[in-house]
Amino acid sequence: MLTCEICGEEIMLEEDMKTHLLLSHLENEMLCPFCSLSGVSYDELCFHISSAHPEKQHAAQDTAHYTSSSGCSAGTNTGVTESKKPQSSQSCSAGDSCGTAGEATATGASGVTTDSVRPKQNSTLKSRCSSPRETAPVTLTLTSPSTETKQESVRHSNEDSNGSEYEHHKAKQKRLSLPKKLFSCPMCALVCSSCFVLQEHVELHLQEQCSAEGEKRFECPVCSVVCKDSLSIQEHVELHFNHGAAVNCAGNPGSDLKLAQQLQQEEEQSRRQEEAQQEKEEFKKLQRQFGLDGRGGYRKQMERTMERAVARGLMAPAEFHCKRAEMMESLASGVDDGRTRTQGVVRALYEYYQTECRDSAHVWLSADTDHYCSSAGDKGWGCGYRNFQMLISSLHRIDTYSSSLQEKTVPSIPRVQSMIEEAWKGGLDPQGASHFNQRLQGTRAWIGATEIYTLLTSLGISANIIDFHQPTGPGDTHPRLFDWVKQYYCQSNRSSRLPPRVIQTSLAPLYLQHQGHSRSIVGLEQKKNGSLCLLVLDPGSSAADTRKLLSRDTIATAVRHVRKFPGSLKHKQYQVVAVRGVLSPGDKQRSILNSRTLCAERIP
Repeated sequence: MLTCEICGEEIMLEEDMKTHLLLSHLENEMLCPFCSLSGVSYDELCFHISSAHPEKQHAAQDTAHYTSSSGCSAGTNTGVTESKKPQSSQSCSAGDSCGTAGEATATGASGVTTDSVRPKQNSTLKSRCSSPRETAPVTLTLTSPSTETKQESVRHSNEDSNGSEYEHHKAKQKRLSLPKKLFSCPMCALVCSSCFVLQEHVELHLQEQCSAEGEKRFECPVCSVVCKDSLSIQEHVELHFNHGAAVNCAGNPGSDLKLAQQLQQEEEQSRRQEEAQQEKEEFKKLQRQFGLDGRGGYRKQMERTMERAVARGLMAPAEFHCKRAEMMESLASGVDDGRTRTQGVVRALYEYYQTECRDSAHVWLSADTDHYCSSAGDKGWGCGYRNFQMLISSLHRIDTYSSSLQEKTVPSIPRVQSMIEEAWKGGLDPQGASHFNQRLQGTRAWIGATEIYTLLTSLGISANIIDFHQPTGPGDTHPRLFDWVKQYYCQSNRSSRLPPRVIQTSLAPLYLQHQGHSRSIVGLEQKKNGSLCLLVLDPGSSAADTRKLLSRDTIATAVRHVRKFPGSLKHKQYQVVAVRGVLSPGDKQRSILNSRTLCAERIP
């Protein structure tokens, strides 16, 4: 059973309740049944009744329940109908059957027509909604079957005559089945039942707000500049106070430009300082790499290496002092102590190619040369000095050069450094001298082809530098370098007769320099298929590995480290220093003058 929240009437079906609300409350003027409130919507009327008349609403619902319990429901077929007293014609009880949807109440037993019933129904509805609600006594009257038949005919007559109206009410009933929502404006007190109306209303608010903001002007508190929005004025004010440059800009429109220029200058100065610091660090790395960082030279490195060996238990303290005394004696004399020297290497190669390696067509070897490897005192930077010791050891065995060399011994590394410094003081290679700040002793500085040329010239030996500045073959190889080495060794055989398969010449070895390392070329091997192979002694090879060339059992394996095919030399640039003869005093002076702008022979 459903109860109307406005009038308290109970209805059986939900469809009948919707029709009741439509006919009795929605289509008519909304009036409060308990006071004089009118002209409001249905939702507002419900809210008013529940808040202003809660006790009366509950009493009306209780009365309606009591009336319906006496047997006067709209759906009964007992033949009992309601009958109103004349004095209660202006008010209806909660269980009054006149509220039944689409039905008229029969008040007589006979002679009732449709025209006489409908006016009574309308007047009853109007009086019920326009006057305060009162509970009237209910009188039950039994009706005969003829009366019931007349009531049915009256009801069907009303339904036929008002069919279109009924359909209209039914359509409204479906629309009213959805719950209505009220939308309130977030900016004012307006309440709308349609979301679209509320959207248009809020847009009007926003348009007015935007127009009002567009009229605002923001003035700078420091100068007289006026901006249109808060973001622009914030950026402008920040320019005044950045880096402590608070300046009074009144009457000075170019102050912002000056401030921007000042900031740009500070940024450029900071960038230059960072670049200078980075360049300084890179220069220190280069100095450390090339031994010019002042960490000490051969003697200090040797002492530190022996001290670490003592600390690790690899060397006894007594042995440390003995070796240190021997080192100091060698440094004082300027002669190499011979601990890293291996003699008879070229002679061993000659015997090997005479008896073995039958796939070689021709082999050219330089004069006998001793191999000098790096030691603990010059490891990592002494390859140039060790190659010069190899070259000097060979020149001592060649009659053309041994007579012109005053010193008949191989100098130590510190002595070689002092010899280069003396050559610089004599006017040789001033550019190289300035590069090393006129000092090599006590450093770990690397030397290259120009320093070897300077040493040989100071000793009265003619030499030249050949620069293979770019690859000349596929895969970054240097076939022109191999061809040039072949021409160098073939110059000793000027006879027309066929040369022997293995030739040991009286030529000095070649000094070979590339980026980061240097080696000595002591020979050239030509295979039967015409390919060329350099025979190279490397200061990086230990004395134990080099001595394997002296044994017939191990020379076949050790010679593999001596051979260098074109695929093994793939550096971008190579330089070769070749000895050409002895200089006369006049030629030596001219070589000193020409060394001011030292030039090399470039191939190609």
